[in-house]
Amino acid sequence: MSPKAAEPEALRTQILQCKAADILFEQPQDLGREELCVIDPASETYEALERASSSLKKDRRPVVIPTETVYGLAAAATDSTAVEKIFTTKGRPADNPLIVHVSSRSMLSSLLPPSYTIPPSYERLMKAFWPGPLTLLFPADPSKIPPIVTAGQKTVAIRMPSHPVARALISFSQTPLAAPSANSSGRPSPTKAEHVWDDLGKTGKVPLILDGGPCDVGVESTVVDGISAEDGSIRVLRPGGVTVEEMKTLLSEGLAPGESPVKVLVHKRDYQDADMEQHPTTPGMKYLHYTPSVPVVLLNLKNAQHPPAEEFESLSEVMDDLLAKHQPRSEKPKRRKVGFLVTSDFPVKSGTHASDPEVITFDLGPRNEPSVAAQRLFDGLLTLEKKGVDFILVEAIDEENEGLAVMNRVRKAAGDVRMVDVA
Repeated sequence: MSPKAAEPEALRTQILQCKAADILFEQPQDLGREELCVIDPASETYEALERASSSLKKDRRPVVIPTETVYGLAAAATDSTAVEKIFTTKGRPADNPLIVHVSSRSMLSSLLPPSYTIPPSYERLMKAFWPGPLTLLFPADPSKIPPIVTAGQKTVAIRMPSHPVARALISFSQTPLAAPSANSSGRPSPTKAEHVWDDLGKTGKVPLILDGGPCDVGVESTVVDGISAEDGSIRVLRPGGVTVEEMKTLLSEGLAPGESPVKVLVHKRDYQDADMEQHPTTPGMKYLHYTPSVPVVLLNLKNAQHPPAEEFESLSEVMDDLLAKHQPRSEKPKRRKVGFLVTSDFPVKSGTHASDPEVITFDLGPRNEPSVAAQRLFDGLLTLEKKGVDFILVEAIDEENEGLAVMNRVRKAAGDVRMVDVA
């Protein structure tokens, strides 16, 4: 049956609290063995993980889990029937592959072809960034991971999450989990349990939401392909929580005299691959993503990246034009509402009120701290949407460090781009 063939039946969604403090990963005395996951058996967290494990294995239903990146909609990755319910719950296209989450190196090995040897570049990346927001492409073994997970591709995307609840559930259930973001396909990714409730919980599309608090990273994992390029380069298919700068620094350390560092190339910035965009090996490459129900407009500010030779509008001109173009969300509103998703350095009140709309601002943090902007981006889009704004103006930030991941998401969410002089 096609993943889009059936609508999921309505459920009564429950939110269960999970505390990281109830979970401990212990290093065994035998250093050759892997960490042990210890969960306080008297805690609510243990009970929640038991319930979630039962839903995953016995009922074969997806559950919502917190990760360090965004909340995920998780199902047993080795069970095609269970994975199919991810697609129907989200309304996700069948050719959009999923990321598999593991809790240990032994679980990773159990999913790979027996003859496969992990390359040195991957070993270094995993040692530095696992567990964490880094996804790696490996050769797929269809006898272990069903084709519905990989969209029939020859590779499978795998990562080890660092959020204690996600990793504990995988370890507790002894089941690798396929888990895209826990939202209706195309919408902004949820970074809080309340975001999931508003989208999938109110309508009973999922049985359980494990509430592990706000996500620390706030954007999805970095996805890397280090096995396809003939020159052995690392290709960043989707920027995310591990930055390009961090990987370049790591891979340039400890080189022998005369040895060249492994290249780290970013898709669309450093190289093109039109065939992969049509037949993606990882999520986030082909379809509309990260879009709330209201228009999003990207504001490129007049600065060193956008010199005065380009034509700029004043902020008031942009506001007047957008207010004329976009209809209010409610009939005969007392006052129009406009959302600003901007850094704390942005002069919001500069010429914004030719028709005096209500300006609602969500702070992305200081402009020179892109990790804060990444953590707040999706929360900002969803919060402003919920407050009833007619459209959202998002300030562009520099595409360095986490800023690369932020702008990757904003460009996909935005239906319009304006060049603005706010001086």
